[in-house]
Amino acid sequence: MDKDSKAVTELLDSALAESGLSQAAFATALGTSASRLSTYRSGKTKPTAQFFLRAQRIAHALQAAREYRIMTAPATATAIREAGDEDWAWRMLLQGRDHLRLLLRRRDGSEAAWEAAPGTTGEPGFDALLAALTAEEFRAAGEEPPDWTKIQALPEPWIPEHPFLEPDEIVARTPDHLAQLNIFVPARDLVSA
Repeated sequence: MDKDSKAVTELLDSALAESGLSQAAFATALGTSASRLSTYRSGKTKPTAQFFLRAQRIAHALQAAREYRIMTAPATATAIREAGDEDWAWRMLLQGRDHLRLLLRRRDGSEAAWEAAPGTTGEPGFDALLAALTAEEFRAAGEEPPDWTKIQALPEPWIPEHPFLEPDEIVARTPDHLAQLNIFVPARDLVSA
């Protein structure tokens, strides 16, 4: 292996360690497979410069988010998946979204932690809602949303049960950007204290 290839593999190993994620989770965060990342780390395949720079930027931002004790998209998806009940899952979703807002206000590059694609929450509706809310926060901050947030509308309407509202009331109170994705959640339920 030539010196440059060796340097790239060492820096990818460092990025993986800095990310705090497993190889599989880091690969997901970067939008690739664990086996592909493994070939990059072994030097069998050379990553593009864009991939290499992205890996370093996201790993650094994930580390910064951990230091700030700020949730990232992967951490938010995990928290939703591991929630003991649906109320806690909603709290984790909104807390993650609020943490993203904080990072976007910092404008120090740490918002790249939310470029890291999350694994699944275990529920297609929550997966889609996490993507939609993330995209909306990036747009509101004047930033380009991460690639993983560019999703198709759900094939069937997702209308989570509500303690006070009937399904038609939920639909009527849903923001347009969510309704276009076949996600129906009242705007008021997306407000955090």
